[in-house]
Amino acid sequence: MISTSTALTSPTAETLSPSLNQEKKLSYTPSKVPLNTDVVKVLLIDDQPIIGEAVGKLLANEQNIAFYYIDNPAQAIQKAISLEPTVIILDMIMPEIDGLMLLRWFRSHPATYNIPIVMLSSKEDPQTKADAFAAGANDYLIKLPDVVELIARIRYHSKAYNNFKALSTANATSRLQARQLEETLKELKKTQVQLIQTEKMSSLGKMVAGLAHEINNPINFINGNFIHLQNYIQALLELIKIYQNEYPAKNSVIENYTVEVNLDFIIEDLPKILASMKMGTDRIREIVQSLRNFSRLDQADKKAVDIHEGIDSTLLILNHRLKQEIEVIKEYGDLPLVECYPAQLNQVFMNVLSNAIDALLEQEQKKQKQIVIKTKKTDSGKITISIQDNGPGISLELQSKIFDPFFTTKPVNKGTGIGLAISYQIIEKHQGNIYVCSDPSYGTEFIIEIPTEQIT
Repeated sequence: MISTSTALTSPTAETLSPSLNQEKKLSYTPSKVPLNTDVVKVLLIDDQPIIGEAVGKLLANEQNIAFYYIDNPAQAIQKAISLEPTVIILDMIMPEIDGLMLLRWFRSHPATYNIPIVMLSSKEDPQTKADAFAAGANDYLIKLPDVVELIARIRYHSKAYNNFKALSTANATSRLQARQLEETLKELKKTQVQLIQTEKMSSLGKMVAGLAHEINNPINFINGNFIHLQNYIQALLELIKIYQNEYPAKNSVIENYTVEVNLDFIIEDLPKILASMKMGTDRIREIVQSLRNFSRLDQADKKAVDIHEGIDSTLLILNHRLKQEIEVIKEYGDLPLVECYPAQLNQVFMNVLSNAIDALLEQEQKKQKQIVIKTKKTDSGKITISIQDNGPGISLELQSKIFDPFFTTKPVNKGTGIGLAISYQIIEKHQGNIYVCSDPSYGTEFIIEIPTEQIT
């Protein structure tokens, strides 16, 4: 099946006789290539219409070859882009544009640089052939070539090009599928982390809230009765003094019992015991309040909170791990209330601080183990929280992986690898960033940056 496509009228075309132009239109009408055959599209670029006529006739009996001809090289690139030929036959010498120059243009354009190009020339000079191949030609034919050879080379180059396109498409599809699979796996990991952490924090939150509620009620009862107990005991002590003043006569039984129980010491120590008990119940109330602040089950939505309160609550919960070994230094700046999800942000503090404590407790060092917490407000309307330890640090290789789901450097059964991954997601949710800076010479620093207001 043969078809031609003629360029817009050029000075060369105007010199042709009407009969020749009419014959070209009648002889080579484009038609569809059958879908069950390899597509073969031949584009001939030659300034001599007689060559186009001749090549068209040579290919006329080939049912699966679509033939297109253009005699204006200035429009060759545009025509090739629109036709998407599988083979280009290019005249070596043309008056308006040199064939080698046009060849270089084809090879420099992303839409045509892979299309096989067969140079057509009346010269069989070795240097001319060498120049053509050096410029990017795939083949070289002498005008007019033998029909068998011409068809064989067209089919060869066309098949090779179609195979190349199919392979490129397959490779591109494979790369796309691989990227999609990789993204899907990442999303699955993130979802898995979120599900695990959500269930974990939900269970922890319910347990903490339940304990806080159960402890809070009796502590409130005890604390509320302290004032009455103190008043009653004070009244009894005053009554004893009155008895001692009003009945100074000695009574051996009373005197012996007074000495036995050491009444003077009881009178002196009883207010101190009450004060200590009051201090203890106040401390328990503070712990309960910190547990409630940490879980924040009643504050699932965004709320403006004091970040320092969340950090302090987290430190209080972790106090049993700090012991006397680790010194916590707070360098708090003047921060405004920050709009955030308080329970989630406290979870980030818990994860980062727990990792810092792990690193310090696992290391044998003579110097004082320290965690320094700094907060400040930036000029851009954000706040930064820096949590730095003076532990062994993290290697550069591991720094790029520590936020990956399920990545951990801890021994089996000592780390899940989801703490920092979920922290990263939480900070992302807060439209912020979390960074790690580490070096064996000074330890590890996590920097959290979040805006003071969430943009919806």
